[in-house]
Amino acid sequence: MNHFNASRQPMQAQRPGSAPVSSEARKLAEDLMDAMSALLGLIERETELVRAGKVREAMTLEGKKQELSRSYVSAVGQLKANQDQLAKSAPELLSTLHRHHDAFRAMLQVNLTVLATAHAVSESVVRGVNAEIQKRNVPNTYTAAGRSAAPGPRHITPLAVSRSL
Repeated sequence: MNHFNASRQPMQAQRPGSAPVSSEARKLAEDLMDAMSALLGLIERETELVRAGKVREAMTLEGKKQELSRSYVSAVGQLKANQDQLAKSAPELLSTLHRHHDAFRAMLQVNLTVLATAHAVSESVVRGVNAEIQKRNVPNTYTAAGRSAAPGPRHITPLAVSRSL
């Protein structure tokens, strides 16, 4: 399921003539890869649950998602702070991280699309329910010209929605 583990290769083999990758650079890269892999696994699970209509179950992942997101942001910050050193000592490692990060962003986009779709569908359902409620509450009257009268504000009933499932 997790696309990073399959494509993640040990980075110990170096080209002849290239500088060895420092253990600090390798640690930074591994921390970022681990953070991306863990976050991606959770996001893929959330996407599956939302697609299956199990929104309540997907919402239970929020705490863990926040924790993993903080870990990811921290790892990216560490890597950015040392990017110049990494570019000099391990350009292959840096390019590998960029490729993985591009795949990571693509998977995030899929997740955001699924969440936006679920949001739009639920909003449409709530608006439809509200429209039906309003139709039932409005008296059916006509103007002097024979047209349907627009309801006054006193005939419109607010719709209360509980956001907790």
